[in-house]
Amino acid sequence: MTEAAALRALLRGPEMIVAPGAYDGLTAKLVEQAGFPAVYMTGAGTAAAAGYPDFGLLSLTEMVENAARLARSVRIPVIADADTGYGNELNAFRTVQEYERRGVAGIHIEDQVSPKRCGHLDQKEIVPREDWIAKLRAACAARRDSDFVVIARTDSRAVAGFEEAVARANAALEAGADLAFLEAPETMEEVAAVPRLVHGPCLLNVVHRGKTPALDLRDAARMGYRVAIVPGLLFKAAIAACDTALAALAATHRHPEGPTDMTVRQAFDRVGAREWDALRTRFREGAEQARAAE
Repeated sequence: MTEAAALRALLRGPEMIVAPGAYDGLTAKLVEQAGFPAVYMTGAGTAAAAGYPDFGLLSLTEMVENAARLARSVRIPVIADADTGYGNELNAFRTVQEYERRGVAGIHIEDQVSPKRCGHLDQKEIVPREDWIAKLRAACAARRDSDFVVIARTDSRAVAGFEEAVARANAALEAGADLAFLEAPETMEEVAAVPRLVHGPCLLNVVHRGKTPALDLRDAARMGYRVAIVPGLLFKAAIAACDTALAALAATHRHPEGPTDMTVRQAFDRVGAREWDALRTRFREGAEQARAAE
């Protein structure tokens, strides 16, 4: 089963998919080890890991190569941020091909003007509806694997209002998108209305202290959402944990105790050291057996 087929199977299942955001191979592995069924490559976290804010400053190449690192680090499907598709419909066509080649299961393409901004910041701008729909049609046509999931993200709620956002989401599904991602509904009533008014499966973006009210993900599932991504969880947790550890080092002049108190071996085991050791042992034993048979 391909990664895309695995994601399709999850979408057909009874449970809402919760995909925490990861920004590198380590955080992707932590998501998988925590038992989640899918991992989301956060664009904001990818930009932050490169030392930039989420202002559309990374190129297709940078985003795709990071997605490849995540995809090869885990056995669960990776859903990736593909920003605006990096241009017009020609660029969107290539974008799908590049992510698909890297083993990504699905991507979302949004209707912001490039360079885009984080969906929970002010001063966003959107492209005309037909320009975005053309990119989505191109993205769907570009798929070599029909299971590859194309997600239509509209940021129009903040710019043109909730009704236009719903209309865009429905137009995107009619154009062939597999999933609708209405970014940043601003009230609980809007959050609940999205799965009722959009004529297809919907994705919810869970951003702590963003524009969307906080809610229990079990409630989101009951509302009818099929996917919930939690993009900022790990990269903001990493910032806070690093600040704490660095402050302790500066204050005490000693390596801090506490959350960082794992051994070197324990740390390496979280990124596959035991599996790599088993490979090395297997090849050595095989070589010895071959020599003994000669």
